[in-house]
Amino acid sequence: MKKTTPNPDCPGCVALSAEVDTLKRLVLDLQEQVATLQLELVQTRETLAKAGKNSSNSSKPPSSDIVKPPKPAPKGRRKRKRGGQRGHAKHERTFDLSDADLHHTYTLDMCPNCGGEHLEELDGVEQIRFQYELVEKPVVLTAHQGFSYWCADCQKVHHAQLPGEVRKGGLAGPRLTALIGSLKGGCHTSYTTIQSFLEDVMGASLSTGMLAKVVGKVSTALAVSYQELFDALPSQDCLNIDETGHKENGQKMWNWVFRAPDFTVFTIEESRGAKVLEDVLGVECEALLGSDYYSSYRAYMKDAPVTVQFCLAHLIREARFLSQSHDKVIKNYGQRLLDGLKKIFKIIHQREKIPPDTFRRRLEKERDRFLEMAKRTQAGGQARVLAKRFRDHGKEYFTFITHPQIDPTNNVAERAIRFCVIDRRITQGTRGFAGRQWSERIWTTMATCAQKGCSAFSFITRAVKASFSSTEPPSLLALT
Repeated sequence: MKKTTPNPDCPGCVALSAEVDTLKRLVLDLQEQVATLQLELVQTRETLAKAGKNSSNSSKPPSSDIVKPPKPAPKGRRKRKRGGQRGHAKHERTFDLSDADLHHTYTLDMCPNCGGEHLEELDGVEQIRFQYELVEKPVVLTAHQGFSYWCADCQKVHHAQLPGEVRKGGLAGPRLTALIGSLKGGCHTSYTTIQSFLEDVMGASLSTGMLAKVVGKVSTALAVSYQELFDALPSQDCLNIDETGHKENGQKMWNWVFRAPDFTVFTIEESRGAKVLEDVLGVECEALLGSDYYSSYRAYMKDAPVTVQFCLAHLIREARFLSQSHDKVIKNYGQRLLDGLKKIFKIIHQREKIPPDTFRRRLEKERDRFLEMAKRTQAGGQARVLAKRFRDHGKEYFTFITHPQIDPTNNVAERAIRFCVIDRRITQGTRGFAGRQWSERIWTTMATCAQKGCSAFSFITRAVKASFSSTEPPSLLALT
């Protein structure tokens, strides 16, 4: 069809042509507006999605949730009542009479019912109630007096030497020193609160400056024990690692946790990069590492012959986030990931019920099916990024199948570092290198003692006594 031009001599044709040109410009303007609005809609949805991230659908910590949505009521079941649940084992504290420091006995002179005086004492059916109580003054103030002597031969004054542990301890003895260290490092307690507690409850008056010196002595006492664990990290077969932010005089630092099967080590570093892993573990480490998908671990696994298990719990949260997308294609992809992971964990929960060979075979089959599905998607954005991750490192999420000594999640490291997050919120971090060392040492001691089921206060007391008497310090590595 030939293109015709309007007849300039025809007024109607000229008007019609002008109207067509106007409509064309209007259509072009509307198309441009639609494209702009579509772009804004995509950006708005992405912004809303990021704002909707919380601890249940991302790697954000639970403490970052401003408002936590209420948990849905379980279907088909009534709401559980508070307190002990039916069928759960009852926890009772048991004592023996030999455990008591004081023993009071109560007798009857006559029958409380009829007043009879012929009473026969029964063995083995006594009523016994144990009760803890503070003594009137829990702290004992001891005076160590060294006499002075004048020597007529050398014409000098000589003083009897006090024991070395007394001179090093100063105003606080070993057990009180250990208590102050435990309150400061284990209970997130401020110096002023410790000062008030010691004065009001314990009957000991110490200034905040003196308390700071006492904490410094505890830090020194734990130095050898901490270094022993730190040096043992590269030789461990299995490690779970995590990191969180740390404040020091307004400077952003990073608190790393390395959790081995028998101990836990904390170190505060200026970097969150792979260089920290190289410095702590070396480039010849052959350990099995459990971690999240942060880039530092991926960079380190290229330089060191380690085997990595990426956290499946983090992956579940990312898949849940995609399943809540406004984009239907992304939402369906996220839901498929969740369904596949649910099938995998269903098999994991049956570990104790099926033979090991069958368990491994079923897991490998479900893993291959899941990865084949997860590597392909027509969706864009975060879904495309996640699909590429499965193509690059998909099998690193399932290392636990062939290495059952590592957990599929990194929960053990995350639980260990939660203590430090609480401490950071209460104390606002450290002020210098000495405070950093103190935090590393006391956190490592508290976590390792809890991991081994031992008393942290008892270990700190032993370490302080060894430091005051200049004897060999106790070992956290050999602690049983």
